[in-house]
Amino acid sequence: MPARAVNDFTIRVATVNGSGSQSSNLVLTNAVARLGIPVAPKNVFPSNIEGLPTWFDVRVSALGYQCRARDFDVLVALNAATWQQDVAGVKSGGAVIHEDVFPCKGDTFREDLTYYPVPFTKLAKEQFADKGDLRKYLMNMIYVGVVAQLLDIPLATVEESLRAQFRNKASAVELNMSAVNLGLEYAREHLEKHDPFRLVPMNGKTDGLMFMEGNRAAALGCVMGGCTVAAWYPITPSSSLCEYFIQYCDRYRVDGETGERNVAIVQAEDELAAAGIVFGAGWAGARAMTSTSGPGISLMAEYAGYGYFAEVPGVIFDVQRAGPSTGLPTRTMQADVSFAYTLSHGDTKHIVLLPATVAEAYEFAMESFDLAERFQTPVFVLSDLDLGMNAWLTPPLRYPEKPFNRGKVLGADDLSSMKSWGRYRDVDKDGIAYRTLPGTKHPQAGFFTRGTGHDEEARYSEMPEVWQRNLDRLVRKHDTARAAVPAPVVEEKKGCKIAILAYGTTHHAVVEARDYLREAGIEFNYMRLRALPLSPEVATFVKRHDRVYVVEQNRDGQLYGILRTELPTHLIGRLESIRHYNGVPIDARSVIDPLLEEERRPAVVAE
Repeated sequence: MPARAVNDFTIRVATVNGSGSQSSNLVLTNAVARLGIPVAPKNVFPSNIEGLPTWFDVRVSALGYQCRARDFDVLVALNAATWQQDVAGVKSGGAVIHEDVFPCKGDTFREDLTYYPVPFTKLAKEQFADKGDLRKYLMNMIYVGVVAQLLDIPLATVEESLRAQFRNKASAVELNMSAVNLGLEYAREHLEKHDPFRLVPMNGKTDGLMFMEGNRAAALGCVMGGCTVAAWYPITPSSSLCEYFIQYCDRYRVDGETGERNVAIVQAEDELAAAGIVFGAGWAGARAMTSTSGPGISLMAEYAGYGYFAEVPGVIFDVQRAGPSTGLPTRTMQADVSFAYTLSHGDTKHIVLLPATVAEAYEFAMESFDLAERFQTPVFVLSDLDLGMNAWLTPPLRYPEKPFNRGKVLGADDLSSMKSWGRYRDVDKDGIAYRTLPGTKHPQAGFFTRGTGHDEEARYSEMPEVWQRNLDRLVRKHDTARAAVPAPVVEEKKGCKIAILAYGTTHHAVVEARDYLREAGIEFNYMRLRALPLSPEVATFVKRHDRVYVVEQNRDGQLYGILRTELPTHLIGRLESIRHYNGVPIDARSVIDPLLEEERRPAVVAE
């Protein structure tokens, strides 16, 4: 795709983990947004604490694209270990801002690039000789000043961004601003601009938007959704979700008169124990959740099956990373979809929510507790590292307007008006039975919660017809959920014969691909799936098209496989799979290239 030099390019900052570059990167990102220009930051970092390479992309996009760009135009090179590969990755016509001692010869010198050598280390040593360990952090702020000068970012805008980054820390703002000024003055005096890239303020593009990570939004959604119990075991990239939840609870889950916290948060000994706490709390009537990632989901399989069969509510947030096994803890994928959907041994199907945006991470977090209680079952919210840990421009989150839906809960008055009730009896023919909560003061309130075979009255049973009847009822409940989970979002116009079906953060690459393909003369309709089980709309959508490309971020085409299993047989042949699974967030080209290849393939005509 063609590069545009004004307000449409990507800056890549190459540093090492633990060097303190994150603050500098966020200051630069925030400064661009303050100019009214949409920006999408993407952090690709290693799983160790310090010393390995890390890259931070600042994608500037006047059109507001939020997905990762495959290529980059401006390189800020501060890591000698990756100097050669970083230079090789710059697009032709790009610019390289680099530590001046890095050699520019052989593979690291390209005639199609503009080089800006800067003595970052020397400047930091000379100007901040007395700052000790702070020197490496300040060296990063020097690059912010250099970039600001070369790209025309006003100094006042950088200072505003710094103040936002270091709230209530006036001394930190002053010290870091001195480093920014140092870089800006050096660039002004020693660097003559020869590249075309620059930033021009825009109006109306970022008004009213704010930066937020998906994990923070989900944590706030848990608070707003009435969650009062959280049990967790730390694991990348989900840990910050519970950490943010703790922070919010310290502010909003405190009794104003007594000062007591009205929330229970437990860091369990492992993920299995965390899941047990969640379902124990859900059985007792609390709204409870845990957050984890793929390896933790593996350990929770036993309790997931128990929650499904005993019909106990609980919410599990899975911030997906690259697997299998330990895999790549700090890389992103959509690799747990089929696993979470059927987690447990035996015949099991769960409700799975698939947020694509920060707003949906917040809204689906709230909705997950309603669904868990309404359907008396585990609910999985599948985010990923890209959504969970990266900052996204988002509109303000809306305050909830509807009351909680606790589902079919019988109180003492309800029981008094009934001749009898059965904990697992399907009265309304929707598969959802009625339940009571522990402590309900009525002689008929009690029941046995069973993960073993049971009849409608919760009595132990091994009778074949009883077992099959219960499994059939759970299928009816799952079918009822099809109309209750978030519906797909469809963008469609008549006459278009090809379509894309995607979910989660893949959505942002599809949005950009759609605009590019339209310019190339290829139109497609689009359905964004937002939950499992599949809505009835999915089959209808597929039926209206000759080909439906299922785009996802995993090797095996997991949603593609679910669709092939659950759609009518005559529709399966219309599906094509497009997969991206290298661990970095999907880019538009990963959608465009295979789709173009398929659409331009000559048709095979039978003789």
